Amino acid sequence: MELPKTIRAMVLEAPRRPLRLMEVPLPRPGPEQVLLRVLACGVCHTDLHILDGELAEPKLPLIPGHQIVGRVVQAGEESPFRPGQRIGVPWMGKTCGTCRYCRRGQENLCDRALFTGYTLDGGFAEYAVADRRYCFPLPEGYSDVEAAPLLCAGLIGYRSYRLAGEHAEHLGLYGFGAAAHIIAQIAVHQGRKVYAFTRPGDTAAQDFARALGAVWAGDSTEPPPHPLDAAIIFAPVGPLVVAALQATAKGGTVVCGGIHMSDIPSFPYRLLWEERIMRSVANLTRQDGREFLALAPQVPVRTRVNVFPLEQANEALERLRQGQIEGAAVLAVADE
Repeated sequence: MELPKTIRAMVLEAPRRPLRLMEVPLPRPGPEQVLLRVLACGVCHTDLHILDGELAEPKLPLIPGHQIVGRVVQAGEESPFRPGQRIGVPWMGKTCGTCRYCRRGQENLCDRALFTGYTLDGGFAEYAVADRRYCFPLPEGYSDVEAAPLLCAGLIGYRSYRLAGEHAEHLGLYGFGAAAHIIAQIAVHQGRKVYAFTRPGDTAAQDFARALGAVWAGDSTEPPPHPLDAAIIFAPVGPLVVAALQATAKGGTVVCGGIHMSDIPSFPYRLLWEERIMRSVANLTRQDGREFLALAPQVPVRTRVNVFPLEQANEALERLRQGQIEGAAVLAVADE
């Protein structure tokens, strides 16, 4: 296969500016990397946080995108992947392997981690490179655009879900978007009762949640009809932490599943008392990825996707910002 010298990419040149469609040089893989022809790439709230300058130290200029579905074009001799294989690239792009967190199995907290589409160029482009050690083979049965949301919404959602605890019979999901619509399916499959909290008045998202098996769906300002054993907050809205604590029973857990959130208001200690737990989730581990990608086809998880061409990445981001995406937004980059 003859490779092009330049490729099309959507590029962030500075925070708070729209992405610009540009011709950039074809990336060249290093010793531990694979070169991928990008087939699809998911669009995430984290991309918005990077564009808006809320995540303040991106590589610039930057090609965003960290839910990459690609086909291997070049792989080193020791690579576990073969040319032509379809693989996925997640947010976690590389870790040092030597810091105290890596040594004790917490690579998601690595002091020198690099992140796809943030400190490494990502998948809003026709080709991308990625460290082969942090890529995953993808399960069959998913189209390219259907597989893309599994790589962040699914993976971070799954880590959040695990940290909610194994005794969470009544589980609240605040912000019913890409991650919640995946995790709801897993929770229902495992016999849990799901309560979906949406923006006030978003009856379409509430109907969507009920269609996926939620026993209740309503505004985030409403109390659920039953105390929650755990709640996961996917919306980047600090006051929802307080609302979730108010809705959570004794010994319950509130998990903040996003990488950025607005400030959490002060609240009375009585909301935290009775051994409630409030915690955040940071990044993912490769073990999370292996577990989730094995579980997803067993459920089976079905992703609802809104598809945009590469050059409409700014439109996809704006619709995501306005809450106009049901499920996940995905860029379809290449046809098979």
